[in-house]
Amino acid sequence: MSYLSIKGLSARLKGTPHRILRDVSLEVSAGEVRGLVGESGAGKSMIGKAILGTLPESVEISGSSILLDGTDLMGLSAKERRRRIGASCALIPQDPLTALNPSRRIGGQITDRLVDILGWTRADAEARARELLAEVQIPDPERVMRSYPHELSGGMRQRILIASAFAAEPKLIVADEPTTALDVTVQKQILKLIAAMQARHGTALLFVTHDLGVVSKVCQSLSVLYGGLVVEDTTVRDFFRAPAHPYSRALLAATPKYSDPDGSLTPVPEEVIRNVQAQVSAADRGVAHG
Repeated sequence: MSYLSIKGLSARLKGTPHRILRDVSLEVSAGEVRGLVGESGAGKSMIGKAILGTLPESVEISGSSILLDGTDLMGLSAKERRRRIGASCALIPQDPLTALNPSRRIGGQITDRLVDILGWTRADAEARARELLAEVQIPDPERVMRSYPHELSGGMRQRILIASAFAAEPKLIVADEPTTALDVTVQKQILKLIAAMQARHGTALLFVTHDLGVVSKVCQSLSVLYGGLVVEDTTVRDFFRAPAHPYSRALLAATPKYSDPDGSLTPVPEEVIRNVQAQVSAADRGVAHG
């Protein structure tokens, strides 16, 4: 059963014809990890923001339903939607240094959500924070609770954001390129940690990334975006064995091969780009007439 179900999600900049998302539909089942892949600017992060209710005021949504465990978030009042999302969803952002408040200690930043949104006592929230810091393999959780973000490494800050995301046992987590700001060695550690935490807690996970290598390691299914349009929706196994869409095949062919570090890079052919752009334009006409 799908825990998250998006139907016909379209978005545009207010007062302009510029579309950001085009009739996006996707599902994430309970306990599933779905990848959301595409080039920069494809609309991946915007889908995550639409789910979490954090789209900029300059963006308006049209003709869509976003069902969370069967409840359409678009039919709720703003207050009820925030309450529902706060209790059921969480975000792992891509830059831990900007995501954490530099003027506050780590402990308070993990416990605030538990206390303010879920009504936990401060003592229970602090105990839960220490437990989670240990779970994400941070040594001396008590010291880290008293630390400020600048006193910790990038890898430790990202582990803290992972701990914070899992703190309230959310049913859905949106991971928005959570390894982008980390070096390669730390990226591998963080990916293994996210996969282990997701499996242990049974959380549905929407993993936003431009890295197909990451998709192959942590996801079971994926949606491929171009220009805000889903051009392929498939399992990870089928994607890497035989991608159906020409753009998907071109993306896979353009991925650098670790087995051939000196090999030349293969760009996406212009003909493929023209064809997928024509598909985007056709989707725009469909949205305009719908």
